[in-house]
Amino acid sequence: MTTFDDRERAFETKFARDEEMQFRIIARRNRLLGHWAAEKMGLTAEEADAYAVAVVQADFEEAGDEDVVRKLVGDLTAAETDVDEAEVRRAIEEKTVEARRQLIESQG
Repeated sequence: MTTFDDRERAFETKFARDEEMQFRIIARRNRLLGHWAAEKMGLTAEEADAYAVAVVQADFEEAGDEDVVRKLVGDLTAAETDVDEAEVRRAIEEKTVEARRQLIESQG
């Protein structure tokens, strides 16, 4: 029975580690998205940092990415940029890959 318990604990530990890594990837992705959108809106470096934090916080409104998409599209539209929802969704995919790469590199 000890072997089974050890395997169960190992799976639980791996699951927790994977969940934490996914959370960190999404938070970093959202920060990168905030800086990407800030650049499109012509914000200063200080404003961009604050905006990136706001994008990270927007992700806690509901599960999934729709809250982030809604914030980015709304803010980019209000700033009269020519960025549409499809471009925001492409940026989400690109920044997810970039965030994952950055976290993996920082661990190695």
